Amino acid sequence: MTTHIAVIGSGYMGGGIAQVFGLAGARVALADVSAEVAEKNYHRLIAESKEFVADGLFPDDATATLEANLWPAASLAEAVADADFIEEAVPEILTVKHDILRQISAAAKPDAIIGSNTSTISIGDMADAVTHPGRFLGVHFSNPSPFIPGVEIIPHAGTDESVVTRARQLIHDSGKSTAQVKDVTGFVLNRLQYALFHEATQLVEDGTATAEDIDTLVRTTFGFRLPFFGPFAIADMAGLDVYDFCYRSLQTGFPERFSTPRILSELVSAGKLGTKTGEGFLNVPAERIPELIAYRNKAYVLMQKLLDDLGPAPLN
Repeated sequence: MTTHIAVIGSGYMGGGIAQVFGLAGARVALADVSAEVAEKNYHRLIAESKEFVADGLFPDDATATLEANLWPAASLAEAVADADFIEEAVPEILTVKHDILRQISAAAKPDAIIGSNTSTISIGDMADAVTHPGRFLGVHFSNPSPFIPGVEIIPHAGTDESVVTRARQLIHDSGKSTAQVKDVTGFVLNRLQYALFHEATQLVEDGTATAEDIDTLVRTTFGFRLPFFGPFAIADMAGLDVYDFCYRSLQTGFPERFSTPRILSELVSAGKLGTKTGEGFLNVPAERIPELIAYRNKAYVLMQKLLDDLGPAPLN
């Protein structure tokens, strides 16, 4: 990766994003509210890299690579002047983001792609502050960005398709995975995460279980599957008819909270029940089921070995 990149906002998220691109070989400028803050965060990232190397989290040559590829800019304008891709990672305040995006637009090359790391603010609302808004989109990393592999790509209605393609390729070249989603409130990651959290808080509030016991159940049951399979793959393997029945059962106690999804009912009515019929949400061919089951079983055994090696999280 020989791309020139600028990260505007060099704090925890922005700094981690800079590490990702720097380790992939890009030349990465850091900018912040002042040259002094950018310089301070540059040194923090180098010191952090040394700790990660010592802990076996970064490769042995990571610190030298980051020292060669990261640099603290004296100003935002200097950081973005030669950048091919610019990632905005400033606080989640629309007025602040508008101000920064206007500054970026004024100083950057007209064909530079501009991404925002926002997790909740509409990309379309932010695009109003961008000159040539077709080059603007959401590029949402998760915390901690050096170690979480997935990135949400969120074009707004006016984002050029070529920009989406180039941005996704840039993220793939940095070693991450991407998923493209629409510009709706909360996008996808946070809608799913907060839907689970909302139901979990309901269970604590009504006395069904303690926070500790709920965390244990999530970690050791369906959460155990999630590193390998998303919710649709899990549903297909369980059987969509089983899911349909479970929704009806849940409705006896919580009719408003667990109405059966229309798309599930339509698939079941059409006899598309998941892997058992070869058609469902993901349409896994029947001849691949033994291979899928073998993969699943091996994955779960290896996950348990990893957890045994790590030991319990130091939460207490």
